[in-house]
Amino acid sequence: MPGLFDSYTLKDFTLRNRIVASPMCQYQADGGLINDWHKSHYSMLANGGVGLLIVEATAVLPEGRITPGDLGLWSDAHTEGFASDASAIKQAGAVAGIQLEHAGRKAGCTPPWQGGAPLDQQDPKAWIPVAASALPYVLDSDYVPHEMSLEEIQHTIHAFREAARRAAEAGFEWLELHFAHGFLAQTFLSSKTNLREDHYGGSLANRARFMLDVVEAVKSVWPAHLPLTARLGVIEFDACPQHSFAESLEVIRWLKKAGIDFIDVGLALSTPDEQVPWGPNFMVPYAERVRRESGIPVATSWMITKASDANDFIQDAKLDLVFFARTLLANPHWIFHAARELNISSPESVLPVPYAYWLKNWAQ
Repeated sequence: MPGLFDSYTLKDFTLRNRIVASPMCQYQADGGLINDWHKSHYSMLANGGVGLLIVEATAVLPEGRITPGDLGLWSDAHTEGFASDASAIKQAGAVAGIQLEHAGRKAGCTPPWQGGAPLDQQDPKAWIPVAASALPYVLDSDYVPHEMSLEEIQHTIHAFREAARRAAEAGFEWLELHFAHGFLAQTFLSSKTNLREDHYGGSLANRARFMLDVVEAVKSVWPAHLPLTARLGVIEFDACPQHSFAESLEVIRWLKKAGIDFIDVGLALSTPDEQVPWGPNFMVPYAERVRRESGIPVATSWMITKASDANDFIQDAKLDLVFFARTLLANPHWIFHAARELNISSPESVLPVPYAYWLKNWAQ
């Protein structure tokens, strides 16, 4: 069976290993534009030896940003900066990916280190968020999203399409659609947040329609030989979590039929009162079930920090790839140490030559 440091092929692209730098929001953009912070950050992660690097959640519309500091691909003016980023990632030996998102009712907030609260509506940077239904994320909050009209829904689907087109033009080779974390697509899917009475609400098929329409639109412009993937919040940790998980399994089968090649198994986080069972590797059992019951390749992240665990998950066919976030921030050369721990021959081969030379004989 393959292990963490074996290659992985999906569509026409082969990753040098099964380690992925997960999308990690930096909240450092101005007007959605790539700047020096992002270039330095992504070059650092790519030079650490990952097989795939997925650029952080990138808004398809200005009102889809989590904060005013989010990256964006809602205009052609953004493409040049992203092209430079994608090129740097590929020069470091990784496959360049990007995650497209619309934050829905969680949009228009401050960065988490400033509390993550909704922007003061007197702030010139503030805006009114949108969602499937006019329900606030926090019960009884006065930060109530605008319920999207059918015209606004179609406008947003078109925005996903155009952002995907720009991503391909910029040179990205792996696309992830963000359908998790209580963002816009998740508010359509969840019966807790979708009270619509039109064909985007009610039955599971109707609640999944927004996601499927986005996939259809994106597929029309995203090159067929490149991986088209999604992060889906597969479970609401409420009084009956298996209900939402069963619905998600059905939706994943529909997504696969629609053209999704790979699922990044994530959290729903539809409401603030979910009782998430935080702990090492806690999402792996759900990812394994998705893989086994839907027949689609999967990855997950969420508190996977040990190389031995990650390697076991690959070898035991529970995961196809492993996503890492804060682990790689804490130690940009974690992959080098993981290779040594797993007795990979020439562990320094995952690093750029100047780093490899100095580290290859470093005492363990």
